[in-house]
Amino acid sequence: MRSRKKTPKNKVAPDPKFGNVKIAKFINYIMKDGKKSVAQAVVYHSFDIISEKTKHEPLEIFDKAIKNIAPSLEVRGRRIGGANYQIPIAVSNDRKMILAYRWLIAAATKKKGKTMSSKLAEEFMAAANNEGEAVKKREDTHKMAESNRAFAHFA
Repeated sequence: MRSRKKTPKNKVAPDPKFGNVKIAKFINYIMKDGKKSVAQAVVYHSFDIISEKTKHEPLEIFDKAIKNIAPSLEVRGRRIGGANYQIPIAVSNDRKMILAYRWLIAAATKKKGKTMSSKLAEEFMAAANNEGEAVKKREDTHKMAESNRAFAHFA
């Protein structure tokens, strides 16, 4: 099997309001059916809610929340000698962000009875305080990696 040339990464333009690439990527994750303006409205409104409730800069809360959610270890399945092992592997920076965004959005979507922007704002504030559904997901991932540390030599 011949190795192929690596696909170049697409550059994401910074978002219009804050000029931040991370927020632009997060907006892209929220977006459904190519409706970017709707996704931007949801994210910016959630930032307004955050600044109203906490009296802090929403960008600080966003960064702190993502830092608290991003995992440093995860498990990957690998088949060795007819048995499947869950092998703990260090997570790359890009994947950390991807997982953090994904888990945060999933946690916010799971909640019921509010607008998406208010659910997102709540999840951001909870994650910034190291609590909430998304942080729990990171804890579970780390526990899995820790409990399967015996198989790390297969990596």
